[in-house]
Amino acid sequence: MDLRQLIRDIPDYPKEGILFFDITPLLGDPDGFRRAIDLLAERFADSGATKIVAAEARGFIFGAALAYKMGLGFVPVRKPGKLPYKTVSVSYDLEYGSDTLCMHEDALLRDEKVLVIDDLLATGGTLSGVIDLVEHFGADIVGIGVVIELEFLNGKEQLRSYGCESILQIA
Repeated sequence: MDLRQLIRDIPDYPKEGILFFDITPLLGDPDGFRRAIDLLAERFADSGATKIVAAEARGFIFGAALAYKMGLGFVPVRKPGKLPYKTVSVSYDLEYGSDTLCMHEDALLRDEKVLVIDDLLATGGTLSGVIDLVEHFGADIVGIGVVIELEFLNGKEQLRSYGCESILQIA
């Protein structure tokens, strides 16, 4: 199954000059969505992870489904003001701006094994912010996975020594 056929290209979204890769056709296709989750699960089956950490909003979709499939806990990373308990936050740069991410202050334990999941790796800004949050807790990142990697933006360079597994690469 060619998952690329289930990703829609939207030019000039969310602003002019940005090519947005819309995953909603993939999510709407039961076989495609299942295949994406299965491929991620295969890549990280032996990771030893106990929790999956994923950033809103689209990262939640893949992170939560993967956590369920792998029998792991799920930790949401959200924007400021969206989590009800005390939080830890980091600011980071995006391909088209900057943002802040937050996680509950008790979300992870020191030395906990964490798998970081997102829908897309572009410049690496969001994932780098998530890495900073996970490292703040002293947890161990055992893998980073994305559905789509935009190779031409070299986002892996922002992920330090962690690297990143992707199931669909766009050159």
